[in-house]
Amino acid sequence: MTPGAGAPAFTVRVEQNRHLPPGHTGVQAVIRVATGPAPAPHPPPAAEVVIIDTSGSMYGPKLAAAKLAARAAVDALRDGVHLAVLAGAATAQAVHPPGGGLAPLTPRTRADVRDAVEGLTAQGGTRTGAWLRAAADLFAPLPPGTLKHAILLTDGQNNEQPATFEPVLAAAAGRFVCDCRGVGTDWNVEELRRVAAALLGTVDIIAEPARMPEDFRAMAAAAMAKTVADVALRVRTPRGTRVVSLTQVAPTLNDLTGRRAGADPRTGDYPTGSWGAAESRDYHLRLEVPPGDAGRRMRAARVGIALPGPDGAATTAPADVLAEWTADPEPASRIDPAVAHYTGQTELAQAVQEGLRARRDGDTAAATVHLGRAVALAHSGRHHHTAALLRRVVEVEDPATGTVRLRPAVARLDEMTLDTHSTRTVRVGARGADHPAREGGA
Repeated sequence: MTPGAGAPAFTVRVEQNRHLPPGHTGVQAVIRVATGPAPAPHPPPAAEVVIIDTSGSMYGPKLAAAKLAARAAVDALRDGVHLAVLAGAATAQAVHPPGGGLAPLTPRTRADVRDAVEGLTAQGGTRTGAWLRAAADLFAPLPPGTLKHAILLTDGQNNEQPATFEPVLAAAAGRFVCDCRGVGTDWNVEELRRVAAALLGTVDIIAEPARMPEDFRAMAAAAMAKTVADVALRVRTPRGTRVVSLTQVAPTLNDLTGRRAGADPRTGDYPTGSWGAAESRDYHLRLEVPPGDAGRRMRAARVGIALPGPDGAATTAPADVLAEWTADPEPASRIDPAVAHYTGQTELAQAVQEGLRARRDGDTAAATVHLGRAVALAHSGRHHHTAALLRRVVEVEDPATGTVRLRPAVARLDEMTLDTHSTRTVRVGARGADHPAREGGA
């Protein structure tokens, strides 16, 4: 299979230290995936679902801003995109088109959307699973290769029981990409982050309703910049080798290990969502290989890209992850800079989230330890944005050692912003130079 018109060319590159001490079985590598310019100007078919929380707590400025935001998102979509706008409360109600389904955007329907959105009212509770189920049903009839994107806005916590919500989230995973936004400070960061991770999208906090229209416009514009959908990272391993984990590490952290789809017993496809031209993402791959003696070499894995189709097909020559055993302790003891950097980024996110969780639970000792560890990791990894956010939660005495004191009073907004941004990463360059990872969804 060849990429469709407008699909960019992919390149896959591996950074690792392939040398292992005799008998060792752990192989790690950073997989850098990038796209070049799209070869044709014709955009692929696309569909967009905008989900606006209209529960009772949205009454007032938040709902007024949400109406403006929905219009801004629609304004950023190109003509011909199939659109639905849903009002989310205890159920998901069709706002546009009024009869349900998806309708192509035209100059006439743009005006219809503006009128329909103006009629939104705030009442009822929050049932996020019902909203996701409705969006998945709308996307279901669309053929493979269609860009399927949703924007979900909420200001509160999901009222569904896990037994109701979890199957819905699992069923929706991989069927569309969803960027999630929480407005205000009454929603649950961990809960919305799980939705965004499962649907390969982004999560962020909107502190002020006035920011909402620009944020929605940016999300819709980013979705329109995508040129190929349903891309998978394909990992082939020889007999005796096992994939321990595969995690997207830039521009955001997202563990894809449990998302493997088996193309055959030795091949796994891991979803990466939609891609645009001139885009890059990094993935941390950990393998377990059979132990080897000094002098033995092997290909531990081949990593490539698979596009949607009857069988899926790698669209670029795959890159090799290697293993070579040596008795020389010098090369075997080196840690690849990219692997070390992203290992630290993952530890930083875990330390922030565990520290904030302990603080909320009233365990000040554990919170101090975890957040102190986060400060030290942010300092050593030159993650200046996270370091600044941490200083709103702790008083830093020594950033190098992570010596901190919990602040006695912390604004809920500061705590949620730190939590939300904990999975954003700083990219490490080919020669170990750090720079901010470009924001954007999968």
